[in-house]
Amino acid sequence: MYELSNCTVLIVDDTEANVDILVEALDDEYEVGVAIDGESALEFVGESKPDIILLDIMMPGIDGYTVCERLQKDAETENIPIIFLSALDEIKNKTKGFELGAVDYITKPFEISEVKARVKTHLSLMLAQKELANQNEVLEVKVKERTEQLVSTQEAITYSLAVLAEYRDPETGGHIRRTQNYVKALAEHLKDHERFKQYLDKETIYLLHNSAPLHDIGKVGVPDGILLKHGKLTDEEFTEMKKHTIFGRDAIQAAEDKLNYESRFLVFAKEFAYTHQEKWDGSGYPQGLKGDEIPYAGRLMAVADVYDALISKRVYKPPFTHKKAVSIIAEGKGSHFDPDIADAFIDLQEEFKQIALKFADFEEEREALNA
Repeated sequence: MYELSNCTVLIVDDTEANVDILVEALDDEYEVGVAIDGESALEFVGESKPDIILLDIMMPGIDGYTVCERLQKDAETENIPIIFLSALDEIKNKTKGFELGAVDYITKPFEISEVKARVKTHLSLMLAQKELANQNEVLEVKVKERTEQLVSTQEAITYSLAVLAEYRDPETGGHIRRTQNYVKALAEHLKDHERFKQYLDKETIYLLHNSAPLHDIGKVGVPDGILLKHGKLTDEEFTEMKKHTIFGRDAIQAAEDKLNYESRFLVFAKEFAYTHQEKWDGSGYPQGLKGDEIPYAGRLMAVADVYDALISKRVYKPPFTHKKAVSIIAEGKGSHFDPDIADAFIDLQEEFKQIALKFADFEEEREALNA
């Protein structure tokens, strides 16, 4: 910790007798520097910043007011406390000194005991402020570290839950990574779009990216005989399959109910889970929402999920080529998909392809993407 005895006092006065008295009084307790005019005072401060300045006003060349004003305008020196020591004792002179940023004003002739007391008081205050600033910096670092730990934990738990759901459907291991990156790419592309810019700020895109893996968590509630069936589902089986959106919503809602505040992360996760199978024309499930009734998280995932299903290998189909998948998404513009999000996908089709290649599960999928 910085101590009073380590502090440097700069005395600025053109009267040798005053300088000698102040040096003798302060030299035993502090490091003392001396300047005999304004120019040399500014040079001293430029080379070695003092902790406090005792500053005369009436000096040849640059006066004390000007020195104070220059120091206050410099971010490097604006926090150095300045005490004016002057024979100018009118209120207007003192007022001007304080307006320029001085912390104190002592009228000459001065009592040395008063000078020493005021120097000690202002140095003690300065040291306390520095200590508080240091403590705040340490606290900020600790808060940042703790926040990063919590975020990392949240991401790890989210991913583990999503992987648990995907274990029920082992042919889609890369689905989590692909879809969350598709969603992020779409959101980044649309962040300045007239319809989306009020929603898609940096924090929202971050939360969308991190909560997207939970969109299929409801699969854990679907019976194996349906989820893993190789052939086409019957109407009854498809009705059961559609419930995965409800199972996912209910699971995330249960987590929300445990909190005494609204978590935007869980809000987006629930929207992904519950609405990613809705369609722009109202023919989707489970609610049959239409157009902007569908949360934008669900609309983003609708494009991401369908593209990924098309380019992925399944027991009941080979992977489609990238070109074919793009064609199908384009055909669904305005019926299955939000038109503007479908347009964004078309603009980003090469980026989607590269994401799919990076996280492909099978060589067959890579070959189809590159076909």
